[in-house]
Amino acid sequence: MKLSTILGALAENPNHPVDLARVALLIARDAYSQMSPRAYLRRIDRLAEQLRPRLTGSLTTRTAELCSFLFEESGFAGNTENYYDPRNSYLNKVLDRQVGLPISLSLLAVAVGNRAGLNVVGVALPGHFVAKSVGEDGNEVIFDPFNGGQFLDVEACEAVVTAITGRSFDVTPEALAATPPGAFVLRMLNNLKTAYLADRSHLRAARVARRLVQLLPFDPEQRRDLGLLLVQADRAGPAVNHLKHYVSAMPDAEDVTEVRKVLSRALAEVARWN
Repeated sequence: MKLSTILGALAENPNHPVDLARVALLIARDAYSQMSPRAYLRRIDRLAEQLRPRLTGSLTTRTAELCSFLFEESGFAGNTENYYDPRNSYLNKVLDRQVGLPISLSLLAVAVGNRAGLNVVGVALPGHFVAKSVGEDGNEVIFDPFNGGQFLDVEACEAVVTAITGRSFDVTPEALAATPPGAFVLRMLNNLKTAYLADRSHLRAARVARRLVQLLPFDPEQRRDLGLLLVQADRAGPAVNHLKHYVSAMPDAEDVTEVRKVLSRALAEVARWN
């Protein structure tokens, strides 16, 4: 199934069941066209096969085995030295380089853990993505893949978010709920877009923005962002319809005057080609 089809299904239903590892690898193929998602999925399967016999005992014990296997023995770690390197967001590069972002390492834990027989889900805390394993009795063990699989209780989750965001944070059941697939993919794409913007790689950021438009087709701001990025990447022609859509859909937006100016410049640029 094509990535555009999957994103369309998630647009209709954010809870649509998908293999997040496969989706992440299809996203990566936008940047690494020769990469084989199947080859990397087999690598994940092999990791799960190695882990599976070790998952015995209580939920805490099994979660500790998962974390020990991935973040001690296998060497996966958070990239604290170059956090905004786009490669941290691509699952194939996380597997190759063994470093990543909180969300990509959490995704790896979800993919390996679930394939090995442990129920692992992502948890989108504000500013920091973590994971948790869930037992059949409803018990949960929250852990932080970016920080070596460190176990987190409620107070630790609050402290992590406060340290990162600079704002006090009170944990609610909703904050610790499993992240739906659509929201998981949205956060992955937003991280990639942010990384490319920080590097002023406008064409690459536009490529990610196209995927965000497919995931959020009724969000005019996604169309605006794609149009602006295309203009910055000297692709005025493809930008025009996206900017027109935003101006039409959001006539009272605070930034609509500036967007109209960019649209006028894009139209003038296109006119010079004709």
